Amino acid sequence: MKNCKPVLRLLAGVLTFACIATAADAPKLSFKFTTINIKGSQGTDPIAINNDGVIVGIYIDSSGTLHGLKLVGRKAINIDDPKATEGTYCYGINSMGVIVGAYGTSGGGSQGFMYQGGKFTDIGPAGTTYSEAWGINDKGQIVGDYFDSRGVEVGFLWNGKKGSKYKTLYRPGAIYTAAKGINNSGLITILWGNMSGNSEAALYNGKKYIPINVPGAVSSFPQKIDTAGDVALIWLDSSGSAHGALRKGGKYYKFSHPKGTNTHADGINDHRTIVGRFLPTGKSTYVGFKATY
Repeated sequence: MKNCKPVLRLLAGVLTFACIATAADAPKLSFKFTTINIKGSQGTDPIAINNDGVIVGIYIDSSGTLHGLKLVGRKAINIDDPKATEGTYCYGINSMGVIVGAYGTSGGGSQGFMYQGGKFTDIGPAGTTYSEAWGINDKGQIVGDYFDSRGVEVGFLWNGKKGSKYKTLYRPGAIYTAAKGINNSGLITILWGNMSGNSEAALYNGKKYIPINVPGAVSSFPQKIDTAGDVALIWLDSSGSAHGALRKGGKYYKFSHPKGTNTHADGINDHRTIVGRFLPTGKSTYVGFKATY
């Protein structure tokens, strides 16, 4: 199983909202939301943010073409791998501005990439027809997922050095495993599927997998992780609706955008900022957001 690529449409305006997030084991935490809009686009999906506030993700232009996105302030820059046949997806960025992601290939495949100094480099274990690079830290370590020789989705860790081996990450007993983020201490967020068909969240410290499922969630989807080890997560309730959560200091702060439903919390940096998307009330397409707390 792999995350579905988001379908995006027109956004309008830049709005700011605030809400209070609570969880059974955590005090109240206030979030202030700002809508992210790429001028002239049909939709925008922010996925990661670095400590300089640079955001990466994807957007769809006025003609319906999907692009990888780098957003510096209000300046939007296309990040399009020249080998892409089915769009480019930017999933992670570190403090040096190195971007990782994946681009679509013919036949429904996917190829991980790294973008640095204006140059695209394919990354991923040799021989696979499907790979994605989801996160990169300031040491250049990259995590992601790929299909192994059995066709099973497993995670990977790579040190970013040409010619070095990829370490396979597999949570024992999982139907699938994906590595979604890595911080400068090498702590990795792991998404894995259980035998009931639900998704679970874990941290991998190089030795063991530590559960970090959101309390009360049917499924938990860990995303990016900051230097302190705080994690942005998506979780599903019993009706299948998505919500955001912040795991901070071992406590969970659940939140949903006050102007809609199906909140996805994807990226986080060290300056108390989360990026993601939500579905505005009465609308059928997603809108991006930046939230400070």
